[in-house]
Amino acid sequence: MSKIFKVNPINIPLNGSIEIPSDKSISHRAAMIGALTNHTVQISNYSQGADCKSTLKILQSLGVEIEYKSENTVFLNAQNGLKESKNIMNMGNSGTTTRFMTGILAGQNFYSVIAGDESLTKRPMARVIKPLKLMGAQIWARDSDTKLPISVKGSELNAISYQSPIASAQVKSALLLAGLFANGETVIEEPFKSRDHTERILSYLDANIKINNNIVSIEKSALAPKPISVPGDISSAAFFMVAASVIKDSDIILKNVGLNSTRIGIIDVLKQMGADITILDNKFECGEEVGDIQVKYANLKGVKITQDLIPSIIDEIPIIAVAATQAEGATIIEGAEDLRYKESDRIAAICSGLVKMGVELEEKPDGFIVQGANKLKGDCTLETYHDHRIAMSAYIAGLLANKPIGINGFEWVNISFPEFLDKFEQLTN
Repeated sequence: MSKIFKVNPINIPLNGSIEIPSDKSISHRAAMIGALTNHTVQISNYSQGADCKSTLKILQSLGVEIEYKSENTVFLNAQNGLKESKNIMNMGNSGTTTRFMTGILAGQNFYSVIAGDESLTKRPMARVIKPLKLMGAQIWARDSDTKLPISVKGSELNAISYQSPIASAQVKSALLLAGLFANGETVIEEPFKSRDHTERILSYLDANIKINNNIVSIEKSALAPKPISVPGDISSAAFFMVAASVIKDSDIILKNVGLNSTRIGIIDVLKQMGADITILDNKFECGEEVGDIQVKYANLKGVKITQDLIPSIIDEIPIIAVAATQAEGATIIEGAEDLRYKESDRIAAICSGLVKMGVELEEKPDGFIVQGANKLKGDCTLETYHDHRIAMSAYIAGLLANKPIGINGFEWVNISFPEFLDKFEQLTN
């Protein structure tokens, strides 16, 4: 049983600068795609989150040699290619590892079984399995191919042209990785462009890939074993951006943060709300834009967020909801039904927690409406539902409350951001 973690209201501004931990999404991709080079690849600033460690463990079980040169510099030796795992592969809580590896394993010449923790076994996999089967993949899963465990018998794949019904970076990436082993040109079209880290790393490693906005195609490729540097995670930076925006007199700088155009929706939304955000020291590394972000306290106002923006802020919506409680007027979020299929039902989790704190809101099937200008009440316990982003959002909400709150399951923060509390401490000393 989880210990209740106590959060006290904050009565001082946030000041100073911090390094944001490495991007989880890019770390996953760097490791899995790097392992497909059949050479040795160096990855600098690899994430220390539990999910990204799960990815390395899975690659090790598939015969990839992994050596840490420092705490977050990793060398992957995949010179002998991937080999059949002797055991069932446990993906832990990582949906990214599961969906990407399903695509990779579909094109190998061996048999694999994928499992995960209790949370992961409830998450939908049909969105990946269905198009992979159209390529000729031999895949079986529980509940009509929708849930873990998953069995994959590697086979010869054929390219397809696939119109994805949703803008999902995980679906797109699974198909692109399978497309590396397929006969012909695999084409994926999305209704909106989802995050494009996979395309960027594949392009950087010289894959046969073509990108035209929300249409991407790939053919069999020999990937170049170039070193990969991972920038700071903007999804992790989002919690500090919101905190500095709503805690009076705050002024912080977040260093070395990834500014990928498909991920900066959080900056766009906060600026629409009136946030004081400045980008400093822009540069490109390994195909990704990187820079420092300065955030100062500002008076926020409510905004309307529609479906076309959702792919670029899908992970940040829980903390945007917290920002909305401090904004003048209503904030409306719609077209975000995919949130119900994350580590938790994030729409229900967000609404439940904020209502406990006295927020006036209306839950919708695809989002919610938050009435702002709230003084959050404390003296309550919030649930995390085994979800790291809900846990961190609850922490920020607790800082703004009029009395201490408890968080049940705060340890789930370690999935993506084990340094979370240390970073906050640096900004309050």
